[in-house]
Amino acid sequence: QVQLVESGGGLVQPGGSLRLSCAASGFAFSTYSMNWYRQAPGKERELVATITSVGDSTDYADSMKGRFTISRDNAKNTVYLQMNNLNVEDTAVYYCNAKKRFLDYWGQGTQVTVSS
Repeated sequence: QVQLVESGGGLVQPGGSLRLSCAASGFAFSTYSMNWYRQAPGKERELVATITSVGDSTDYADSMKGRFTISRDNAKNTVYLQMNNLNVEDTAVYYCNAKKRFLDYWGQGTQVTVSS
């Protein structure tokens, strides 16, 4: 049974930091590229960051560059998203996604709220 379980969301003040984790099971994690998406209220889901299966390359949406860092630990079947200098526009549900060719798995999401 494929599972992606996100954790680490919560309430943070503007300028603060959070580290999201996504624990994977039930599939060959190290062969999948991993992505973080987010969806804010009333908006479409958007890609935040992506990392290759072996972790040798990453990419970010323009508004996250320099503030967010995606990483992975294939020994722990976990992908991370370090988010720094958060602002209110980062408030959203953050989703973990595993992708390989036509295979596509999603977590249930974790809420991140940035508010003073």
